[in-house]
Amino acid sequence: MSQTASSLLKFITCGSVDDGKSTLIGHILYDSKMLYADQEQALMLDSQVGSRNGAIDYSLLLDGLMAEREQGITIDVAYRYFNTDRRSFIVADTPGHEEYTRNMAVGAAFADLAIILIDAKQGVLVQTRRHARICALMGIKHFIFAVNKIDLVGYDKQRYLSISEDIQQLRNELRLENAVIIPVSATEGDNVTKRSANMEWYEGPALLEHLETVDISNDATESGFYMPVQRVSRPDHTFRGFQGQIEAGKIEVGESLTILPSGETAIVKSIYVGDKHVGSAIAGQPVTIQLDREVDVSRGCVLTKDAGLQTSTTFTTTLLWMDEQQLVPSKEYWIKLGTKMLPAVVTDLHHKVDVNNGSLLPTSTAVKNELVSCDIVVSEPLVVDEFLKHKTMGALILIDRVTHATAACGVVVSVGSENQDDVVLQDGDNKLQVNLFDTFWFEPDVNMVLRQKHPAAVFNKGDALPLQSEQCAYPADFDLQSDVGFANIRGGVFAGFGPRNTDFALLDPNGLEVSNGTAGSFGQYRNILVRNKG
Repeated sequence: MSQTASSLLKFITCGSVDDGKSTLIGHILYDSKMLYADQEQALMLDSQVGSRNGAIDYSLLLDGLMAEREQGITIDVAYRYFNTDRRSFIVADTPGHEEYTRNMAVGAAFADLAIILIDAKQGVLVQTRRHARICALMGIKHFIFAVNKIDLVGYDKQRYLSISEDIQQLRNELRLENAVIIPVSATEGDNVTKRSANMEWYEGPALLEHLETVDISNDATESGFYMPVQRVSRPDHTFRGFQGQIEAGKIEVGESLTILPSGETAIVKSIYVGDKHVGSAIAGQPVTIQLDREVDVSRGCVLTKDAGLQTSTTFTTTLLWMDEQQLVPSKEYWIKLGTKMLPAVVTDLHHKVDVNNGSLLPTSTAVKNELVSCDIVVSEPLVVDEFLKHKTMGALILIDRVTHATAACGVVVSVGSENQDDVVLQDGDNKLQVNLFDTFWFEPDVNMVLRQKHPAAVFNKGDALPLQSEQCAYPADFDLQSDVGFANIRGGVFAGFGPRNTDFALLDPNGLEVSNGTAGSFGQYRNILVRNKG
């Protein structure tokens, strides 16, 4: 038996409401004989008053809350463990309602594979697309698109092919490399645990067969060794160890480690797994590491070797907004990344994502269940990296400092103040990032002025600038302060970097006139627009 076949697979079921997620997993558990006798008897009895006129209602094995059974929906995430002769599984059955999208995101955070169910009668819906994007955001690399309720459309091949075309478009949008499409009937069992005789036109594997054989061994590609410190163990004056779970790599006694964010180095004196002294430890093990000298290490620090982790106070993220209250730029939140929690401010909002087609839309805020790209600034240097390079140090949540509710979850896209969403004036090798064309809105709902960044653009020497618009009215001739001289704007055109002309106004990169070293009035060249709720 291969290592792939015998390994643990963690997967999630998701999709729009009433697409049959709980029924599918319940049928797999039932056919896999993973029920105790009393559970099976309870299922039979509960099904007598269920929604299938006395037939077995497999969803009852997952939907255990009273509200779930009354409404016939999934509300909370239900985790189940089961195994076959070839593999062990942990499945998270998640809700389909848009209201409970945050619960679905929690389940996606732990999974290696996503089963996205699609009702054969309705096809690909908005919530289907939203869940697929969230799964991709959370780093899931393997997808099964299960076209469910195929029995209700008469096992129609053409209907399956039509839905497959929509799925293929979604795959291309999200750049999903490892994805399969399987027609199933969760209630009747077609293509669930074994191939169905009702679909001779389908030549692929049954769903459970694919789950048993999918290879996830190459998913973990993180470089180096790193361990976020969860706790400092100090049982007495003779011992000081640093406890945490190894997230990547291997460490041995005698190797040199770097402590971030301080950058100090020390040598591993001893390693303990529980109370057992060991010579080495690998990813996934909870350990206590003792160093050869006293260094300043506390919860939130990271022990690392050759991992290439970065330290920064500014980074760009993609967030799934989860709070009932909308995102307010410049408001302070708590950020939790790795084992560190500290104050953070959401600064620039670059865009939000249209879940229907993936297009990027300008925005000045975010509401519940929206995906938004933004910059975050933290109060002190934070050990961080891009999510695609190191998952643990690139995954985060934002917490409201007043209500303590989880406001958002997200991933780090880039580290540092430079990003690809700036407006830049460029003359050869000289560049100046400017905020001249950002829009400022008064938002009545929060009684605040919110900032909306101008779409990314590069204006080269000789390019005309959008100096006159609804939100700004700059003169045709002025100079901009910069570290490489002065950016000369002449006749509404960027004329390159050159000397200062005192006949013209001098502005800073934010569009404020500079006089005697102080910034002028905000409203001199800008307008604050009022959001029309009509």
